[in-house]
Amino acid sequence: MPTTFTAATLRPAIRPTFYFIGVTTASSSIRRVFPMWAKILELGDVEMVGIDLPLHAAPDEYRSVVSFIKSDRLSLGALVTTHKIDLFNATSDLFDDIDPLAVLMSEVSCLSKMDNRLRASAKDPVSSGLAIDVFAPPAYWQTAGRELFIMGAGGSAIAIDWYLIRSERGHARPSRVTVSNRSAQRLRALREVHESVAPDIELITVVVPTASDNDALLASMPEGAVVVNATGLGKDAPGSPLTDNAIFPERSLAWDLNYRGNLVFLEQARGQSVSRSVTVVDGWEYFIHGWTQVIADVFQVQIPTNGPVFDELSAAARSVRS
Repeated sequence: MPTTFTAATLRPAIRPTFYFIGVTTASSSIRRVFPMWAKILELGDVEMVGIDLPLHAAPDEYRSVVSFIKSDRLSLGALVTTHKIDLFNATSDLFDDIDPLAVLMSEVSCLSKMDNRLRASAKDPVSSGLAIDVFAPPAYWQTAGRELFIMGAGGSAIAIDWYLIRSERGHARPSRVTVSNRSAQRLRALREVHESVAPDIELITVVVPTASDNDALLASMPEGAVVVNATGLGKDAPGSPLTDNAIFPERSLAWDLNYRGNLVFLEQARGQSVSRSVTVVDGWEYFIHGWTQVIADVFQVQIPTNGPVFDELSAAARSVRS
């Protein structure tokens, strides 16, 4: 069983250690992938350790974890999933350096150290963009009327929106973005980032008490819309943000940020892959880019985003994928 701690059971590392802060870290493929990547990247005698925290944990738990990593000599850093916003809000004063994207998005996905200073970085804007460009490259968005519908308004949703609406993409941007979430506060945070980056792109935010409300929003989407499950449902908690009655737009792209779990959203989309020509994409590419971006920072190594080394890393990861 992979080593997994909670905020209360952390103990000093006995070798250089990299942490994975999540909800159910022991079941992630990265626990089997990381040792192979460590060999490919020649990282030496290093260890990966999981830290499991409940969804929306108490601020003291986040502060305990970050303070431990900051003070422990052999604790090199961490990747943060699920808790990116909550952890940042609870611990931002503990970091010595915070990158501009982490400040803009009020989230942290990477903890790393340099010159005894603890750094907070937001890697999702880069890793999500690399994953999106695989199945929806810039040319896809140049077709008039392409819309983006994101269910969930956490750190990943903010990063995806940011990546796609930037003015430097020219005409390769969605014509409109719709984001739904159960929390109005999270939607307000996303809107603040959106309007600071691209006030010219229409943003619709909707509080959705039930999955049926998401069904209704989905039904209003045009042909070719990109539909994203960024809620965590299917991995961090069972289920889907949609009901089984949901109808996907014709020729839409359905992207689940999850690649493990019960993946109900993906099954719902696959059920319409023929009848409505829905293209189904899971979170595997996002997983690969997300981890390699963080590992590069924590271990201060160069990891290309394509080419022979990246292909070798991808092949190693796929060899253990269930």
